[in-house]
Amino acid sequence: MSTKPGRIQAFNHLDKADTFEVDQVVKDATVEEYDALVLPGGVANPDFLRLDDKAVAFARGFFDAGKPVAAICHAPWTLVEADVVRGRTLTSWPSLRTDITNAGGTWVDEQVKVCTGGPNTLITSRNPDDLKAFREAFLEEFAKTTKGSAR
Repeated sequence: MSTKPGRIQAFNHLDKADTFEVDQVVKDATVEEYDALVLPGGVANPDFLRLDDKAVAFARGFFDAGKPVAAICHAPWTLVEADVVRGRTLTSWPSLRTDITNAGGTWVDEQVKVCTGGPNTLITSRNPDDLKAFREAFLEEFAKTTKGSAR
């Protein structure tokens, strides 16, 4: 999924990585079509994503619907922009600590943080070094809430 059709560019920090064909555009998507949301990290793409009103609204919709959301590295920027971190405890890349705190969230320096103290389950992680733990946590949490759905 992307904000625009065509191909999207992945990054490893600021270095270009693979490209991928877009199969869904945010403006055409609905939260009802999905059981959960995973927001990937990196520096550049989350920064662009948080500036797109439709993407921010789409992310907020998962909180409104009580559906689980996972975010790693800089991805919580989109959640800050969506105004959904207030009262939540989460982790991220360390430079987002002030943004999260200023948005009313509690930032912790943990490999993975699973926060159930809100309308949905929020799974966050700090950086690529935490990918294994992040993956295990979000798969476990998503399995609890999606009840075996194939979506």
